[in-house]
Amino acid sequence: MARRKVAVLISGRGSNLRALLDAAAAPDFPAEIALVVSNVPGAGGLAHAALAGVPAVTVDHRDFSDRDSFERAMEGPIRDSGADLICLAGFMRLMSAGFVERWWDRILNIHPSLLPSFRGLDTHARALAAGVRFSGCTVHFVRPAMDDGPIIVQAAVPVHADDDAERLAGRVLLAEHRCYPMALRLVASGRVRVVEERVAVDGAAAPEAFLLNPEG
Repeated sequence: MARRKVAVLISGRGSNLRALLDAAAAPDFPAEIALVVSNVPGAGGLAHAALAGVPAVTVDHRDFSDRDSFERAMEGPIRDSGADLICLAGFMRLMSAGFVERWWDRILNIHPSLLPSFRGLDTHARALAAGVRFSGCTVHFVRPAMDDGPIIVQAAVPVHADDDAERLAGRVLLAEHRCYPMALRLVASGRVRVVEERVAVDGAAAPEAFLLNPEG
């Protein structure tokens, strides 16, 4: 089976991009990172692309008068790269309904909470303020609404009594680096189907065990 080509969109340091690049370096991984696109000139993640020898372009959203023209400018290099999947990895721009429709079920996003809880920003502080015992991360297909869409993979991360937002974010980030390559592998290998806006993963089973927090 030919490897699926992927464009990764970033705005910042690109730690999830690096996790995807590391996974895609394995010869048996079913996807290759064909292009990195940043909407922020000099974004830290561009260095990860350079080290991996992956082409990268910057399309600064501030150079465009509206979202549609910005997205059309991004789509040119994406389509030229041959990518048929898009991964949003810390990409801090909402995609328009038109863009999402053109790439329906082909855009993945990772969010640092157990969706549908804590959509948007400041997820860790909000989770702590709510007193939840578990936080985590979610990889999902993108829909026009913010942080919405069929869920592919989630990881649960226990909240510790002495956590602040920074400590919790660090542990959730480690889970993100496991979840995103796993989700991309499942999608690129053809094991994922969207049925009535829910994801079915062929040949996958949920774990039988459960976690308690606190343990007692």
